[in-house]
Amino acid sequence: MDQIRILCYGDSNTWGYVSGSNHERYGNQERWTKILSELLGNEFEVIEEGLNSRTLISNDTRPGKEGKNGYEYLIPCLDTHDPIDLVILMLGTNELKSTYNKTSIEIGKLLEEYFVKVILNRKSQIKDNYPRLLLITPPLVNEDTDYCKANNKYLGATQKSKELNNIYKDIAEKYNCYFLSNNELLTGVDGVHLTEDSHRKLAELLNAKIKDIFKNRVL
Repeated sequence: MDQIRILCYGDSNTWGYVSGSNHERYGNQERWTKILSELLGNEFEVIEEGLNSRTLISNDTRPGKEGKNGYEYLIPCLDTHDPIDLVILMLGTNELKSTYNKTSIEIGKLLEEYFVKVILNRKSQIKDNYPRLLLITPPLVNEDTDYCKANNKYLGATQKSKELNNIYKDIAEKYNCYFLSNNELLTGVDGVHLTEDSHRKLAELLNAKIKDIFKNRVL
């Protein structure tokens, strides 16, 4: 039986950014995508597609930050890794930055129009199937940290990120997708990036959920 292929599409929290560091990355024993792969076993293939500063549709104008628009790379990414059985999508944190001036409702609409609809309707060119989709609400932002308060980088993001839980859940229900809340996902000293413990917790939650989704296909 072919492996069940899972694409993890996200930002720095999928890439494995170490909270409070200068672009350090959690290792293979610490990053949730790699831990998930170990937990799931050989019946599954976990594909990492995390990118620091990845947005939904916003273009990062800072020098050296080209290519961060998540929508522009979405279809090429889906086609690159075709066939895909499940997409795990955890995006939206970077859209909370003050510079993009987005409400939580606007973020939800962008996720729905540019990601949920696209993923669910991107038919495989190899098999007669479409990807399933699991939405994860990004972790709650703690805007009171020095990192978030610098230049008011994440002003108002705490409340907005709380609101995203219900918004993402409603979208998942509307499109018959799977959903995981951010209730157990804690950020570290910078208030944005997951702690090492939360990486493991996320992997464990996803392991149980994914094995239930594909219980009829796993021996």
